[in-house]
Amino acid sequence: MSKERSNGKQKLEGLKKKQAVLQARIQQMEAREKTAAKKQDLRRKILVGAFVLEEAERDGKVAELYQKMDKFLLRNSDRVLFGLPPLATENSKR
Repeated sequence: MSKERSNGKQKLEGLKKKQAVLQARIQQMEAREKTAAKKQDLRRKILVGAFVLEEAERDGKVAELYQKMDKFLLRNSDRVLFGLPPLATENSKR
């Protein structure tokens, strides 16, 4: 009976090691998928932004777009990119 217990313990330890390896692989794959999804989201936003900017330039509505951006942009570091004046109190909640 002692042999059976040690054999059972060894099997259990082996299974736990395999489980840990599989869990690590799962976490790696989930992290890769999350990174890929973030890259796709960023790419979509860049393309939409390029489209909106091109349309505004083509239709002569850049000033109108910048007025909208003035209301939308809450971080001074973002406002600088559009030549907008800094806000008195920066609010980065969006």
